[in-house]
Amino acid sequence: MKIWFDLSNSPHINMFRALIRDLQREHEVIITCRPLANTIELLELHDLEHTVIGKHYGRLLYKKILGYPIQIIQLKRFLAGKKIDVAISQSSFHSPVVARLLGIRSIYLNDNEHAMGNIPAFACASKIMVPEFVSMESLKRQHARMAKVVHFPGVKEGIYLWESCDRIKNNQCKRKNTNRRSVFVRPETWTAQYYKGAQNFLDLLLIGIKDTTDVTLLPRSSKQREYYLGNRFNGINVIDSPIDIEDIAPACDMFIGAGGTMTREMAVLGIPTISVYQEKLLEVDRYLLTQDAFLHRKALTAQEALAYLETARRRPPVNELLQKGRQAYQLIRSAIVDG
Repeated sequence: MKIWFDLSNSPHINMFRALIRDLQREHEVIITCRPLANTIELLELHDLEHTVIGKHYGRLLYKKILGYPIQIIQLKRFLAGKKIDVAISQSSFHSPVVARLLGIRSIYLNDNEHAMGNIPAFACASKIMVPEFVSMESLKRQHARMAKVVHFPGVKEGIYLWESCDRIKNNQCKRKNTNRRSVFVRPETWTAQYYKGAQNFLDLLLIGIKDTTDVTLLPRSSKQREYYLGNRFNGINVIDSPIDIEDIAPACDMFIGAGGTMTREMAVLGIPTISVYQEKLLEVDRYLLTQDAFLHRKALTAQEALAYLETARRRPPVNELLQKGRQAYQLIRSAIVDG
């Protein structure tokens, strides 16, 4: 069987890499990607053979609309004649459309009910797989046919975190003791269509905590990295190459995230986590809040962050979500292989 993965953003590498390795034992896997965030660097870090197709068209809606058919044409041209059997993606708005044009089966996973790109993806996908916390009402608003929808257990982060938990625990045992607590920060996206909140709103927070904690900033792009290398942020460690979750999690005493996936990853792993996401929370995030997995503070101050760091302690990973993630992994694998 030939299986096509379109990995359109950096979180998708962690999400699918164990599954890809698993499938490669018996099947041929073709990976495409686009140059967005740390996608290419993470594929290279994990030695996953891939082909870069097209580009990201930025944050402006009219550019995204103009670029959308171009990306579809480029992907279709690349895949034509390769005799793909099934396409699978997470939030790749192009993959199900290309699959429909090629006449092949497609599986589309998504956990962001606010993304406009779901509409064409839902229309063209053979099967739509979403977390159990995403409501039918949200899916119907984007015209998903209920006969296509499969709810998988837990949250998407559980699909891969169950497999890496032991390695994270082992790396934590190797951590060096230091006098200062370690804080990792993931800023807001500068390019996503669904995010229309403020930019650089974390500046005062970062400046306020950098002298008393070890702050590591995880930029989403080279442009964002250059911004945080400015003199105002001296003393902050701004990462210049991709860093894996298995390295971040063991070293992290507190995580502050202005986006979704990485914030949920840390919360599921039991790391003290504060979301500063400025837009309306997703249904999966609202579920995690009811479980006290993380805090949500849109206007987090340095004083509040330091106070939380003083009292918060790492908890065990959320075992229920890890077990559900393992079930979801098998469900997705079966959907690919067995149809």
